[in-house]
Amino acid sequence: MPFSDDHPLWEVKNLRRALHAAGVALWAWSVETDAFAMDEQAFKLWGLPQKSHVTFEDLSSRIHPADRDRVRAAFTATRALVGAYEIDFRILLGQEIRWISARGLGNDEGVHRGLMSGVFLDVTGRKQAEEGHELLAGEMSHRVKNLLAIAAGLTSLTSRSATTVEEMAKELTQRLTALGRAHDLVRPLAKNQGRAALLGDLIAVLLAPYDDTGAFSGRVRVAVPRMGIGEQSATTLALAIHELATNSLKYGALSTASGMLDISGTYTDDEVCMVWTERGGPAVETKGDEGYGTKLLNRSVNGQLGGSIKTDWSDDGIIVTLTMSAERLAT
Repeated sequence: MPFSDDHPLWEVKNLRRALHAAGVALWAWSVETDAFAMDEQAFKLWGLPQKSHVTFEDLSSRIHPADRDRVRAAFTATRALVGAYEIDFRILLGQEIRWISARGLGNDEGVHRGLMSGVFLDVTGRKQAEEGHELLAGEMSHRVKNLLAIAAGLTSLTSRSATTVEEMAKELTQRLTALGRAHDLVRPLAKNQGRAALLGDLIAVLLAPYDDTGAFSGRVRVAVPRMGIGEQSATTLALAIHELATNSLKYGALSTASGMLDISGTYTDDEVCMVWTERGGPAVETKGDEGYGTKLLNRSVNGQLGGSIKTDWSDDGIIVTLTMSAERLAT
């Protein structure tokens, strides 16, 4: 049943207590003089010292410049609106951005003795959550589009290099799996600096399937600088490492039980150098024709990672030196 007119709820002190508990701030706007009057909660919300009246310009000094004209136009138009209205905008308190929602009744329903009344609510938490959801949705869309483009490119590339449907399916699955492992390693960086994976972790996880767990365990050695690489470069580098490992498994050190693989690296402010060294594999005879996997490797390092690749076909085993842009690796 509704509260009676003499219910304690309607007492001024109880109403003030309820409004304060709900975080509701009161305001009144003179449609003739443009002056604002606010309660203690509103002054606190706006970060203003308490005084008898406040002009719209006093409040405008706190409103975010991008929202200022919109808020002024919205308040002016509220008298022509029918029913309730709600205006959300940002204010600046030093370096802090706070979202405020101004609510009231339009069409002069909220006007009494020349004053239009309403409430201010702090909706910063809700707005931040909405922005977070939008960013997440945008990031998901961007990543899905990138992965679909990569998958399409890999499908086309693998179809030209494979001789049978089974071989194509196997090679494509391996390449896509390598991408998946790389994305599993990508993690958020502190202070909204993006996302990154540790270079050593990325290489170790991608090469783990090739490192025996039996008598020949430890045949793969990774000793690279402890450094983070960005999300895009992690995907590209994963493909490059996969191609090197695939070639080694077919023709190099990983094709024999006694073969050893060593990945080392150095870096400066400008570039990162990674050396892929194979030992103990079959004798290297000739370089041979460049396959599609090698073309993919060169394209990844030269184009997307802004570097170069050098191959030494020594008698002891192949040595591949990848020089990459430090700036590109960070993205």
